[in-house]
Order: sequence, then C-alpha cells, then structure tokens
Amino acid sequence: MTKPSLTALLNINKPLIIAPMFLVSNTKMVIEAMNSGVAGCIPALNYRTLEELRESILELKAAKVQGGSFGYNLIVNKSNIKYKDQLAVLCTEKVDFIITSLGSPEETIREAHKVGIKVFCDVTDLAFAKKVESLGADALIAVNNVAGGHRGNLGPEALIKELDSKTTLPVISAGGVSTKADLDTMLGYGAVGVSVGSPFIASFESSVSQEYKQACVDYGAKDIVLTEKISGTPCTVINTPYVQKVGTKQSWLEKSLSKNKTLKKWVKMIRYLLGSNAVTKAATEVTYKTVWVAGPTIENTKSIQPVAKIIDTITL
Repeated sequence: MTKPSLTALLNINKPLIIAPMFLVSNTKMVIEAMNSGVAGCIPALNYRTLEELRESILELKAAKVQGGSFGYNLIVNKSNIKYKDQLAVLCTEKVDFIITSLGSPEETIREAHKVGIKVFCDVTDLAFAKKVESLGADALIAVNNVAGGHRGNLGPEALIKELDSKTTLPVISAGGVSTKADLDTMLGYGAVGVSVGSPFIASFESSVSQEYKQACVDYGAKDIVLTEKISGTPCTVINTPYVQKVGTKQSWLEKSLSKNKTLKKWVKMIRYLLGSNAVTKAATEVTYKTVWVAGPTIENTKSIQPVAKIIDTITL
C-alpha cells in the first residue's frame, strides 16, 4: 500500500518538520522553516496565556508561504491543565497540524478532524501506534532511542520498519538526524519524512540563552545522558557539572511516592512542574543549576547558525 509522503501531507517542498521543543521553538523559527519549504512546530505550552497562543497562530498565518506549513504540539495528559483550552484555540484558528504527546489523542483527533486539521501522534512502540491508528491519526511520529528529550527505546531502523510494515499510517522518524545522509537513511528504512529538533537549538532564531546554544556546540553525543530528575520519565540532557552533581536517578522517596496508587498522579504532576521550572530557568538565564535538554545529534553542531542554513545541511 502506498502511503502519502510528508510533503503531500503538509503541502511542503522537503520532508522535514522542525520539531516542537519546550522553550526553544518560536514563531521566528517556524517562519524561517516555511520560507525554506519545510514545516515547523511549536509546543502550545511555550505560551503562558491562550491569548499569546492565539497571537502566535495569527502571526504564522500571516507569514505562511506556498510550500510551508505550521503546527503545534499538545501535551494531552493530565499534567497539562491547559490542554482543553489550548485545543479549542488551535481548532478555532485552524492550524495546519497538531502533534500529540504523552497521553491519549482521542479527543484531539476527533475535534481537529472536524475542522480539517491533521493530527500526528508521538509513539515509541507498535502497541501505542496501533491504538492511535484505530483512533484515526493521520501519521505516526516514531520517537526512537536517539531522539532528544523524552526518547523511545527502539533504534530508528527497527522502529520505522515495524511501524511501517504493521500499520497503515505514514511514519515520520524522530531522532538521529542532523545531516542529509541521516535523512536519506531514515527514508531508506521506510519513513516518509523526519522530525528534527536538537540541531536547531543552536540557531540564531531559537529562544534560549547564548550559553545554551554554545553548549550544543561545545558538547557532543558522548555528553548526553538520561535523567529522571525532570519529569520522572527519562529525558536526555547535556551532562553538565550540575547534572553530574545532582545525579540522574530518582531518590528512593521519589520512587516510592511515584508507585503509591493514591499519590502517584499528584507526584507526577508536581515533578513535571518542578522539572519544567528548572529547565525554564536554565534555558533563559545562566545559573549554577544548569539543565539543558538536547539529543546526541548535537555532535554535528559546530557553530551557531541561521535556521535556513541548518535546513540546507539536512535537506540539500
């Protein structure tokens, strides 16, 4: 069965989405993406208020060009208390696509499809891929074990081939791409396109501090470690002196609370909020408590560059 390409799904010229990154992504990056013939995506949680979210959508609508596309990422589990309101804004303003993460996308798919918005779902295994397929998702974002942030457990080849052969949905690979050779490899495995994040942290247009950007230049793949300290779910970060000092594993108390049936929902929510605050502080100002989220593809980040140049590196 022939599956639609990413370029056909989003009416773009090159099979690339600049992945949504907490605090990093912004409208400047997405506008540059659209001008380069690719898609860009922003976490809805990057905006403190619904009005700021709406204003960003209107800005992107005004800047949209032929061959470009824009979307937003929604955290669809209970840790995101703004979820339903954010979904309503995205549907009212009719963005091009939504990427769902960390929960059931059922409501998002139902409401988005009413107004013609495509929904792509983050998945890390076949079981969840089959579930979102049954709910009517338009494509899978296959998050592999070399992705930045909350990564999967399977390697790109195994994950892409399994999802491509055992579902009817197009597979968009997330993780492990920073060069044209990487892109071609993912397409060779059966992906219809790629979602790329970490190489764009060190862009002129990203929202983070100069120090965070420079860290992506100075550190490499060997410096990426998994930590449970941000949200309780393993997340890749740069192994800075602060990360080394505090460690990457949950304490026995944190683990015990996380397993308590009565408390675990609240513990997870509090851990998520505390972790988000730590990442926010590190991303926007320099402190000794530095937690910089990134993936191993910063290995090929040799300088801070414009978004358009990074896109060319991957697609030309």
